[in-house]
Amino acid sequence: MDLLLGIMLVIGATGLFIFAGDTTKTMPAQEVTEPDVAPIEYKYGFDVTQYTFEEYRIKRNSFMSDILMGYGVDFSKILKLEEKAKDVYSLRKIAAGKNITFVKKDSCGAPHCFIYRPSRLQYVVYNFGDEVNVSKHELPYDICIESASGIIEDNLSNAMDKLGLGLNLVDKMEDALAQVNFFTSQVGDQFKVIFERIYIDGKPSSTGRILSAAYKSGDREVFGFYFANDQYKGYYDYEGTPNKKTFLRAPVRASRISSVFNRNRFHPILKRRRPHLGTDYAARTGTPIMAVANGVVTKRGFTKGNGNYIKIRHDKVYETQYLHMSRFASGIRPGVRVSQGQTIGYVGQTGLATGPHVCFRFWKNGRQINHRIENFPPLNPLPQEELPQFYKVRDDLYTEINQLPYVGRELVFASMAD
Repeated sequence: MDLLLGIMLVIGATGLFIFAGDTTKTMPAQEVTEPDVAPIEYKYGFDVTQYTFEEYRIKRNSFMSDILMGYGVDFSKILKLEEKAKDVYSLRKIAAGKNITFVKKDSCGAPHCFIYRPSRLQYVVYNFGDEVNVSKHELPYDICIESASGIIEDNLSNAMDKLGLGLNLVDKMEDALAQVNFFTSQVGDQFKVIFERIYIDGKPSSTGRILSAAYKSGDREVFGFYFANDQYKGYYDYEGTPNKKTFLRAPVRASRISSVFNRNRFHPILKRRRPHLGTDYAARTGTPIMAVANGVVTKRGFTKGNGNYIKIRHDKVYETQYLHMSRFASGIRPGVRVSQGQTIGYVGQTGLATGPHVCFRFWKNGRQINHRIENFPPLNPLPQEELPQFYKVRDDLYTEINQLPYVGRELVFASMAD
Protein backbone atom coordinates (compact mmCIF):
# COMPACT_ATOMS: atom_id res chain seq x y z
CA MET A 1 0.00 0.00 0.00
CA ASP A 2 1.43 3.38 -1.02
CA LEU A 3 0.72 5.02 2.33
CA LEU A 4 2.67 2.43 4.28
CA LEU A 5 6.03 1.95 2.55
CA GLY A 6 8.12 -0.83 4.01
CA ILE A 7 5.15 -2.39 5.81
CA MET A 8 3.25 -5.39 4.51
CA LEU A 9 -0.37 -5.63 5.64
CA VAL A 10 -2.04 -9.04 5.83
CA ILE A 11 -5.69 -9.55 6.71
CA GLY A 12 -6.38 -12.61 8.84
CA ALA A 13 -9.37 -14.04 10.61
CA THR A 14 -8.51 -12.18 13.80
CA GLY A 15 -7.74 -8.80 12.33
CA LEU A 16 -4.92 -6.75 10.82
CA PHE A 17 -1.35 -7.95 11.26
CA ILE A 18 1.90 -6.13 10.55
CA PHE A 19 5.17 -7.47 9.29
CA ALA A 20 8.16 -5.16 9.00
CA GLY A 21 9.96 -5.91 5.75
CA ASP A 22 13.67 -5.30 5.18
CA THR A 23 14.07 -4.26 1.53
CA THR A 24 17.91 -4.00 1.56
CA LYS A 25 19.99 -6.62 -0.22
CA THR A 26 23.01 -8.13 1.51
CA MET A 27 25.83 -10.38 0.30
CA PRO A 28 26.23 -13.80 1.91
CA ALA A 29 28.68 -13.64 4.81
CA GLN A 30 30.77 -16.22 6.60
CA GLU A 31 29.43 -17.23 9.99
CA VAL A 32 31.38 -15.55 12.77
CA THR A 33 31.11 -16.60 16.38
CA GLU A 34 31.23 -13.66 18.77
CA PRO A 35 31.07 -13.63 22.56
CA ASP A 36 27.73 -12.66 24.08
CA VAL A 37 27.81 -8.94 24.80
CA ALA A 38 24.88 -7.14 26.42
CA PRO A 39 23.62 -4.33 24.17
CA ILE A 40 24.30 -0.82 25.42
CA GLU A 41 21.15 0.91 26.64
CA TYR A 42 20.82 4.63 25.97
CA LYS A 43 18.56 7.25 27.47
CA TYR A 44 18.40 10.60 25.64
CA GLY A 45 21.64 9.54 23.91
CA PHE A 46 23.52 8.81 27.15
CA ASP A 47 24.86 5.39 28.14
CA VAL A 48 22.78 4.44 31.20
CA THR A 49 25.75 2.54 32.70
CA GLN A 50 27.88 5.69 32.68
CA TYR A 51 25.33 8.32 33.76
CA THR A 52 22.63 8.79 36.38
CA PHE A 53 19.36 10.67 35.85
CA GLU A 54 17.50 12.80 38.37
CA GLU A 55 13.94 14.04 37.81
CA TYR A 56 12.90 17.51 38.96
CA ARG A 57 9.36 18.88 38.72
CA ILE A 58 9.05 22.58 37.85
CA LYS A 59 6.99 24.43 40.46
CA ARG A 60 4.71 27.39 39.79
CA ASN A 61 6.31 30.84 39.90
CA SER A 62 9.82 29.40 39.86
CA PHE A 63 12.73 30.56 37.68
CA MET A 64 15.12 28.32 35.78
CA SER A 65 18.04 30.47 36.91
CA ASP A 66 17.19 29.75 40.56
CA ILE A 67 16.78 26.02 39.88
CA LEU A 68 20.10 25.76 38.02
CA MET A 69 22.02 27.77 40.61
CA GLY A 70 20.56 25.43 43.24
CA TYR A 71 22.28 22.61 41.34
CA GLY A 72 25.58 24.48 41.36
CA VAL A 73 25.52 25.93 37.84
CA ASP A 74 27.51 29.16 37.51
CA PHE A 75 25.35 32.21 36.72
CA SER A 76 27.55 33.17 33.75
CA LYS A 77 26.85 29.78 32.20
CA ILE A 78 23.11 30.24 32.80
CA LEU A 79 23.24 33.51 30.83
CA LYS A 80 25.05 31.76 27.96
CA LEU A 81 22.56 28.89 28.11
CA GLU A 82 19.61 31.29 27.91
CA GLU A 83 21.14 32.99 24.86
CA LYS A 84 21.87 29.67 23.11
CA ALA A 85 18.35 28.39 23.86
CA LYS A 86 16.56 31.29 22.12
CA ASP A 87 16.92 29.77 18.66
CA VAL A 88 16.24 26.19 19.77
CA TYR A 89 13.73 26.12 22.65
CA SER A 90 13.74 29.05 25.05
CA LEU A 91 14.14 28.45 28.78
CA ARG A 92 11.12 30.72 29.23
CA LYS A 93 8.92 28.15 27.46
CA ILE A 94 9.58 25.42 30.01
CA ALA A 95 6.21 24.89 31.66
CA ALA A 96 5.37 24.66 35.35
CA GLY A 97 4.18 21.22 36.39
CA LYS A 98 6.43 19.41 33.90
CA ASN A 99 9.62 17.51 34.67
CA ILE A 100 13.18 18.17 33.65
CA THR A 101 15.86 15.47 33.89
CA PHE A 102 19.34 16.30 35.19
CA VAL A 103 22.14 14.12 33.82
CA LYS A 104 25.11 13.39 36.07
CA LYS A 105 28.35 11.42 35.82
CA ASP A 106 28.13 10.74 39.53
CA SER A 107 24.88 10.52 41.51
CA CYS A 108 26.47 12.68 44.23
CA GLY A 109 28.06 15.15 41.81
CA ALA A 110 26.84 18.18 39.92
CA PRO A 111 24.89 17.73 36.65
CA HIS A 112 26.43 18.74 33.34
CA CYS A 113 23.13 19.08 31.44
CA PHE A 114 19.39 18.72 31.76
CA ILE A 115 16.69 17.35 29.45
CA TYR A 116 13.26 18.84 28.74
CA ARG A 117 10.55 17.20 26.65
CA PRO A 118 8.33 19.84 24.97
CA SER A 119 6.30 17.06 23.33
CA ARG A 120 5.96 13.29 23.45
CA LEU A 121 8.35 12.79 20.53
CA GLN A 122 10.90 15.55 21.10
CA TYR A 123 13.46 16.39 23.75
CA VAL A 124 15.90 19.27 24.22
CA VAL A 125 19.38 18.90 25.74
CA TYR A 126 20.60 21.96 27.66
CA ASN A 127 24.33 21.39 28.13
CA PHE A 128 26.23 23.57 30.62
CA GLY A 129 29.32 21.39 31.09
CA ASP A 130 32.67 22.17 29.48
CA GLU A 131 30.79 23.63 26.51
CA VAL A 132 27.45 25.46 26.67
CA ASN A 133 25.04 24.45 23.92
CA VAL A 134 21.40 23.57 23.31
CA SER A 135 20.13 20.96 20.85
CA LYS A 136 16.73 19.51 19.94
CA HIS A 137 16.26 15.81 19.17
CA GLU A 138 13.53 13.35 18.23
CA LEU A 139 12.94 10.26 20.31
CA PRO A 140 13.14 7.00 18.33
CA TYR A 141 9.65 5.61 17.82
CA ASP A 142 7.66 3.00 15.92
CA ILE A 143 4.39 3.65 14.09
CA CYS A 144 2.14 0.61 14.11
CA ILE A 145 -1.25 0.09 12.50
CA GLU A 146 -4.05 -0.97 14.83
CA SER A 147 -7.78 -1.37 14.52
CA ALA A 148 -10.79 -1.46 16.81
CA SER A 149 -14.56 -1.60 16.59
CA GLY A 150 -17.45 -1.26 18.98
CA ILE A 151 -21.14 -0.72 19.61
CA ILE A 152 -22.63 2.50 20.99
CA GLU A 153 -24.33 2.04 24.38
CA ASP A 154 -24.70 5.74 25.17
CA ASN A 155 -22.22 7.80 23.10
CA LEU A 156 -19.11 7.39 20.96
CA SER A 157 -16.77 8.89 23.56
CA ASN A 158 -17.70 6.34 26.23
CA ALA A 159 -17.68 3.44 23.76
CA MET A 160 -14.14 4.26 22.63
CA ASP A 161 -13.01 4.96 26.19
CA LYS A 162 -14.08 1.45 27.22
CA LEU A 163 -11.74 0.11 24.54
CA GLY A 164 -8.90 2.18 25.98
CA LEU A 165 -8.65 4.25 22.81
CA GLY A 166 -8.58 7.68 24.48
CA LEU A 167 -10.25 11.03 23.82
CA ASN A 168 -7.57 12.00 21.31
CA LEU A 169 -8.78 9.29 18.96
CA VAL A 170 -12.41 10.31 19.56
CA ASP A 171 -11.51 13.80 18.28
CA LYS A 172 -9.92 12.29 15.20
CA MET A 173 -13.00 10.13 14.57
CA GLU A 174 -15.06 13.33 14.47
CA ASP A 175 -12.69 14.64 11.78
CA ALA A 176 -12.65 11.41 9.78
CA LEU A 177 -16.45 11.12 9.85
CA ALA A 178 -17.43 14.79 10.02
CA GLN A 179 -20.72 14.12 8.20
CA VAL A 180 -21.91 11.98 11.13
CA ASN A 181 -23.65 13.89 13.92
CA PHE A 182 -22.31 12.05 16.96
CA PHE A 183 -24.52 14.13 19.26
CA THR A 184 -27.53 12.25 17.89
CA SER A 185 -25.96 8.77 18.06
CA GLN A 186 -28.42 5.95 18.70
CA VAL A 187 -27.91 3.01 21.05
CA GLY A 188 -26.81 0.13 18.85
CA ASP A 189 -24.92 2.25 16.32
CA GLN A 190 -21.60 0.65 15.37
CA PHE A 191 -18.15 1.93 14.47
CA LYS A 192 -14.77 0.62 13.38
CA VAL A 193 -11.47 2.36 12.82
CA ILE A 194 -7.96 1.64 11.52
CA PHE A 195 -5.37 4.01 12.93
CA GLU A 196 -1.71 4.61 13.69
CA ARG A 197 -0.36 4.20 17.20
CA ILE A 198 3.04 5.56 18.18
CA TYR A 199 5.27 3.45 20.43
CA ILE A 200 8.31 4.74 22.34
CA ASP A 201 10.61 2.17 23.95
CA GLY A 202 8.03 -0.49 23.17
CA LYS A 203 5.26 1.31 25.05
CA PRO A 204 2.21 3.02 23.49
CA SER A 205 2.68 6.79 23.58
CA SER A 206 0.01 8.43 21.43
CA THR A 207 -2.15 7.93 18.39
CA GLY A 208 -1.31 9.20 14.93
CA ARG A 209 -3.61 9.49 11.94
CA ILE A 210 -6.80 7.59 11.39
CA LEU A 211 -6.39 5.83 8.04
CA SER A 212 -10.00 4.78 7.63
CA ALA A 213 -13.18 4.74 9.69
CA ALA A 214 -16.74 3.49 9.32
CA TYR A 215 -19.96 4.24 11.18
CA LYS A 216 -23.20 2.28 10.82
CA SER A 217 -26.60 3.49 12.04
CA GLY A 218 -29.50 1.30 10.95
CA ASP A 219 -29.13 0.62 7.23
CA ARG A 220 -26.84 3.64 6.67
CA GLU A 221 -23.08 3.10 6.66
CA VAL A 222 -20.66 6.02 6.31
CA PHE A 223 -16.94 5.79 5.52
CA GLY A 224 -14.00 8.12 5.90
CA PHE A 225 -10.72 7.51 4.03
CA TYR A 226 -7.50 9.46 4.55
CA PHE A 227 -6.00 10.70 1.29
CA ALA A 228 -3.04 13.02 0.77
CA ASN A 229 -0.96 14.20 -2.15
CA ASP A 230 0.88 17.42 -3.03
CA GLN A 231 -2.36 19.43 -3.33
CA TYR A 232 -5.02 17.73 -1.23
CA LYS A 233 -5.06 16.26 2.25
CA GLY A 234 -7.88 15.09 4.47
CA TYR A 235 -10.76 12.66 4.85
CA TYR A 236 -13.07 11.81 1.99
CA ASP A 237 -16.17 9.65 1.58
CA TYR A 238 -16.43 6.75 -0.85
CA GLU A 239 -17.07 9.07 -3.82
CA GLY A 240 -14.21 11.47 -3.07
CA THR A 241 -16.25 14.25 -1.45
CA PRO A 242 -14.57 15.84 1.61
CA ASN A 243 -16.01 14.64 4.90
CA LYS A 244 -15.00 18.01 6.30
CA LYS A 245 -17.92 20.44 6.21
CA THR A 246 -18.12 24.18 5.66
CA PHE A 247 -18.87 24.50 9.39
CA LEU A 248 -17.87 22.18 12.23
CA ARG A 249 -20.86 20.71 14.07
CA ALA A 250 -19.57 21.87 17.46
CA PRO A 251 -16.92 24.31 18.74
CA VAL A 252 -15.54 21.86 21.35
CA ARG A 253 -14.35 18.27 21.25
CA ALA A 254 -15.42 15.46 23.57
CA SER A 255 -18.39 17.42 24.86
CA ARG A 256 -22.09 16.85 25.38
CA ILE A 257 -25.10 19.05 24.67
CA SER A 258 -26.40 20.31 28.01
CA SER A 259 -29.05 22.69 26.64
CA VAL A 260 -30.57 22.93 23.16
CA PHE A 261 -31.85 25.85 21.09
CA ASN A 262 -35.22 26.69 22.70
CA ARG A 263 -37.34 29.82 22.30
CA ASN A 264 -39.21 29.09 25.56
CA ARG A 265 -36.56 27.78 27.96
CA PHE A 266 -36.84 28.19 31.75
CA HIS A 267 -33.58 29.94 32.75
CA PRO A 268 -31.88 28.04 35.65
CA ILE A 269 -30.41 31.22 37.20
CA LEU A 270 -32.99 33.91 36.39
CA LYS A 271 -35.87 31.50 37.25
CA ARG A 272 -38.08 32.67 34.42
CA ARG A 273 -38.95 31.81 30.85
CA ARG A 274 -36.42 33.24 28.45
CA PRO A 275 -35.47 32.25 24.88
CA HIS A 276 -32.23 30.29 24.64
CA LEU A 277 -31.05 31.12 21.14
CA GLY A 278 -28.00 28.92 21.20
CA THR A 279 -26.71 25.42 21.99
CA ASP A 280 -24.78 24.71 25.19
CA TYR A 281 -21.86 22.27 25.02
CA ALA A 282 -20.71 21.13 28.46
CA ALA A 283 -17.00 20.39 28.79
CA ARG A 284 -14.26 20.66 31.38
CA THR A 285 -12.90 24.08 32.27
CA GLY A 286 -9.95 24.85 30.03
CA THR A 287 -11.13 22.71 27.10
CA PRO A 288 -10.12 24.49 23.85
CA ILE A 289 -12.93 26.26 21.97
CA MET A 290 -12.53 26.23 18.18
CA ALA A 291 -13.71 28.51 15.41
CA VAL A 292 -16.23 26.40 13.48
CA ALA A 293 -15.23 27.94 10.14
CA ASN A 294 -12.81 30.43 8.59
CA GLY A 295 -13.62 34.03 9.41
CA VAL A 296 -12.70 37.34 11.02
CA VAL A 297 -13.07 38.14 14.73
CA THR A 298 -15.48 41.08 15.07
CA LYS A 299 -15.92 41.23 18.86
CA ARG A 300 -14.02 40.17 21.97
CA GLY A 301 -15.36 41.31 25.30
CA PHE A 302 -17.22 40.71 28.54
CA THR A 303 -20.83 41.23 29.63
CA LYS A 304 -22.68 40.23 32.78
CA GLY A 305 -24.70 37.61 30.93
CA ASN A 306 -22.25 36.39 28.29
CA GLY A 307 -19.11 36.44 30.41
CA ASN A 308 -16.02 36.38 28.20
CA TYR A 309 -17.18 36.02 24.60
CA ILE A 310 -16.00 36.19 21.00
CA LYS A 311 -17.97 36.82 17.82
CA ILE A 312 -16.79 35.86 14.32
CA ARG A 313 -18.09 36.83 10.87
CA HIS A 314 -17.59 34.02 8.36
CA ASP A 315 -19.09 35.53 5.21
CA LYS A 316 -21.97 37.79 4.15
CA VAL A 317 -24.50 35.30 5.52
CA TYR A 318 -23.15 33.59 8.66
CA GLU A 319 -21.78 34.74 12.04
CA THR A 320 -21.03 32.76 15.22
CA GLN A 321 -20.60 33.64 18.88
CA TYR A 322 -18.92 31.76 21.75
CA LEU A 323 -19.88 32.61 25.37
CA HIS A 324 -18.72 31.99 28.97
CA MET A 325 -15.03 31.52 28.17
CA SER A 326 -12.56 31.22 31.04
CA ARG A 327 -10.01 33.09 28.91
CA PHE A 328 -9.20 34.03 25.32
CA ALA A 329 -6.52 32.36 23.22
CA SER A 330 -3.35 34.33 22.61
CA GLY A 331 -3.57 36.79 19.73
CA ILE A 332 -7.36 36.57 19.34
CA ARG A 333 -8.74 40.10 19.00
CA PRO A 334 -11.05 42.05 16.64
CA GLY A 335 -9.76 42.12 13.07
CA VAL A 336 -7.77 38.88 13.33
CA ARG A 337 -8.45 36.17 10.74
CA VAL A 338 -9.05 32.68 12.13
CA SER A 339 -9.26 29.31 10.41
CA GLN A 340 -11.60 26.40 10.95
CA GLY A 341 -10.54 24.38 13.98
CA GLN A 342 -8.26 27.12 15.37
CA THR A 343 -8.40 27.58 19.16
CA ILE A 344 -9.94 30.97 20.00
CA GLY A 345 -10.54 30.52 23.74
CA TYR A 346 -11.14 28.05 26.53
CA VAL A 347 -14.26 26.68 28.24
CA GLY A 348 -15.23 28.43 31.46
CA GLN A 349 -18.12 29.55 33.61
CA THR A 350 -18.03 33.34 33.31
CA GLY A 351 -21.28 35.33 33.12
CA LEU A 352 -24.63 33.65 33.82
CA ALA A 353 -23.55 30.02 33.82
CA THR A 354 -24.32 27.17 36.23
CA GLY A 355 -21.34 25.05 35.12
CA PRO A 356 -18.41 25.03 32.68
CA HIS A 357 -19.68 25.09 29.10
CA VAL A 358 -19.70 27.15 25.91
CA CYS A 359 -22.97 28.65 24.71
CA PHE A 360 -22.64 28.54 20.93
CA ARG A 361 -24.79 30.97 18.90
CA PHE A 362 -25.30 31.10 15.17
CA TRP A 363 -26.55 33.95 12.96
CA LYS A 364 -27.89 33.71 9.42
CA ASN A 365 -28.54 37.04 7.71
CA GLY A 366 -28.57 38.76 11.09
CA ARG A 367 -31.07 36.36 12.70
CA GLN A 368 -30.18 33.71 15.30
CA ILE A 369 -30.92 30.17 14.13
CA ASN A 370 -30.57 26.58 15.33
CA HIS A 371 -27.39 25.51 13.54
CA ARG A 372 -28.09 21.83 14.21
CA ILE A 373 -30.90 21.77 11.64
CA GLU A 374 -29.28 24.11 9.10
CA ASN A 375 -28.24 22.57 5.76
CA PHE A 376 -24.85 24.09 5.01
CA PRO A 377 -23.46 24.12 1.46
CA PRO A 378 -21.13 21.11 0.85
CA LEU A 379 -17.48 21.45 -0.12
CA ASN A 380 -16.43 20.61 -3.67
CA PRO A 381 -15.37 16.99 -4.39
CA LEU A 382 -11.88 16.09 -5.58
CA PRO A 383 -11.20 17.15 -9.20
CA GLN A 384 -11.62 14.45 -11.85
CA GLU A 385 -7.87 14.25 -12.48
CA GLU A 386 -7.25 13.35 -8.80
CA LEU A 387 -9.87 10.58 -8.60
CA PRO A 388 -7.82 7.67 -10.06
CA GLN A 389 -5.15 8.16 -7.38
CA PHE A 390 -7.82 8.55 -4.69
CA TYR A 391 -9.69 5.41 -5.83
CA LYS A 392 -6.52 3.34 -5.53
CA VAL A 393 -5.96 4.47 -1.92
CA ARG A 394 -9.67 4.17 -1.12
CA ASP A 395 -9.96 0.64 -2.46
CA ASP A 396 -7.01 -0.58 -0.39
CA LEU A 397 -8.40 0.99 2.78
CA TYR A 398 -11.95 -0.16 2.04
CA THR A 399 -10.78 -3.78 1.65
CA GLU A 400 -9.09 -3.63 5.04
CA ILE A 401 -11.85 -1.97 7.03
CA ASN A 402 -14.63 -3.89 5.31
CA GLN A 403 -13.15 -7.17 6.56
CA LEU A 404 -13.18 -6.00 10.17
CA PRO A 405 -16.32 -7.13 12.02
CA TYR A 406 -18.49 -4.76 14.00
CA VAL A 407 -18.06 -6.06 17.55
CA GLY A 408 -18.71 -4.44 20.90
CA ARG A 409 -16.18 -3.68 23.61
CA GLU A 410 -13.38 -5.62 21.98
CA LEU A 411 -10.02 -4.52 20.66
CA VAL A 412 -9.83 -6.32 17.35
CA PHE A 413 -6.12 -5.83 16.86
CA ALA A 414 -3.23 -4.46 18.86
CA SER A 415 0.27 -5.35 17.85
CA MET A 416 3.49 -3.68 16.88
CA ALA A 417 6.22 -4.39 14.40
CA ASP A 418 9.51 -5.78 15.66
